[in-house]
Amino acid sequence: MARAFLFVLDSFGVGGAQDAEVYGDLGSNTLGHIAEFCAAGIGDRAGLREGPLTLPNMSSLGLLEIAKLATGDYPAAMPMPERVFGLHGAANEVSRGKDTPSGHWEIAGAPVMFDWGYFPTEGDAFPPELVEAICREGNIPGILGNCHASGTEIIARLGEEHIRSGKPICYTSSDSVFQIAAHETHFGLDRLLELCQVVRELLDPLNIGRVIARPFIGESPETFARTGSRRDYSVPPPEPTLLDRLVRGGRSVHAVGKIGDIFAHQGVTRVIKATGNHDIMQASLAAMDEAAIGDLVFSNLVDFDMLYGHRRDVPGYAAALEAFDLMIPDIHRRLKPGDLVILTADHGCDPTWRGTDHTRERVPIMAFGPGIRSRSIGIRSTYADIAETVASHLSIAPGPHGRSFL
Repeated sequence: MARAFLFVLDSFGVGGAQDAEVYGDLGSNTLGHIAEFCAAGIGDRAGLREGPLTLPNMSSLGLLEIAKLATGDYPAAMPMPERVFGLHGAANEVSRGKDTPSGHWEIAGAPVMFDWGYFPTEGDAFPPELVEAICREGNIPGILGNCHASGTEIIARLGEEHIRSGKPICYTSSDSVFQIAAHETHFGLDRLLELCQVVRELLDPLNIGRVIARPFIGESPETFARTGSRRDYSVPPPEPTLLDRLVRGGRSVHAVGKIGDIFAHQGVTRVIKATGNHDIMQASLAAMDEAAIGDLVFSNLVDFDMLYGHRRDVPGYAAALEAFDLMIPDIHRRLKPGDLVILTADHGCDPTWRGTDHTRERVPIMAFGPGIRSRSIGIRSTYADIAETVASHLSIAPGPHGRSFL
């Protein structure tokens, strides 16, 4: 009677990564620093939230014990639960990189053991021959940006020039990514998506992980706002994932939010488009009601990373965590005998850290469902243990990486 539901709280790291220093992230801790700032009153925002970080439902699923496992310390001032339910632990990432594809693919049992291509941090990010090819193949008069940047900052800075010139805004980050921002009406959404497909093909020889369409609206820096029409154009995973194995076994994989894009739509039987944590959760809850025996519902909650982690917004991140925590009883109410729910993350994005990029951290694992007893699963050596747990639960053959914690 088994079904499985996998929720990725995008960027909700718990610190303690053994190789954090390699990535310049030694000491980063998304959960720990948000809790510390909230305890000190720095997480307060009028009309949004105030006081210590309070996550009663995730705490009862072992979140505070996970933090202690990962770093040796409990998060500051967070109330302790009376008891802990379900399985709880933390996981190390073995994949190279600290970006979305690496984290999600490893969660799905396909660690990234190769090096991604990246763009230079100094001077022009993109080589002249690539820019020339993009302009020629994409039929555009040129590009703006050509640098490492925060998406909201570069749109505010170059949006008006983009509207006047018709040149899209192209930028990158410390991830293996090429991002293209363009106005939904002045440039055109369909034209932007077509341009991203052109750029995707041009970047394949450079082993760049993703091309991301970043449409926006508005007429001035004060009114510019990114829309929910974002699209990610990813290279396919390096080997068959849990999703592929499930589909080959006749199961259905319901991909909510940007999951379909992350996996280049491989191993996905149903794409459920939704934008923003609230709508993604509503779509996920509906998918839970519709999922058949043997199915997987796989959801990514993007706001933690996109709206709050990258923008270094501690109050916003804290409020989003507290809002998600209030939705966990809605997940519980939809569970049937044999169901398994796993809450985890794909990397960190500590909003108190320097810069605007992801942070290398361990991630939490909270697993629960009818009949699953309470215990610690310790620190797992790879995110791929999540894939093998789902595979075991849904009775499909094990993959080559990871080990079930059931």
